[in-house]
Amino acid sequence: MASIMVLNGPNLNLLGTREPAQYGHETLADVEKLCADAAAALGHQVVCHQSNHEGVLIDLIHEAGQRVKSGDMLGVVFNPGAYTHTSIALHDAIKGADVPVIEVHISNVHARESFRHHSYISPVAAGMVVGMGVQGYVLGIQGLVSKRA
Repeated sequence: MASIMVLNGPNLNLLGTREPAQYGHETLADVEKLCADAAAALGHQVVCHQSNHEGVLIDLIHEAGQRVKSGDMLGVVFNPGAYTHTSIALHDAIKGADVPVIEVHISNVHARESFRHHSYISPVAAGMVVGMGVQGYVLGIQGLVSKRA
């Protein structure tokens, strides 16, 4: 059984309390449980991580790339948070590690402030889910599994 890494970037530890009108009332723990259940239904398990630190996220992407190469992991479902719009380093890590990534955003970033309309992650992602609330993680897992099948 190959695993799936669910990776959450900065401020996503505040889910459920941070701007609930924008991000909903589900907590990060709720999201992780939702992901575990969705992956299990497809015969996989998840490994969840959240970090507010770009370097930690890069290290986890590198780890995922090695695990994909060994056949132990399918890829990453990644909500990079605000790093989406600023991090060339995360772009380069995904590209360099050659890891399949599904980019996920809880809100519709294209309907928000103009600075949120550009993603450095999308050009190196295998797919993208935006604006579907936390169900976007489930869609990301399903998409990753179907692309890797």
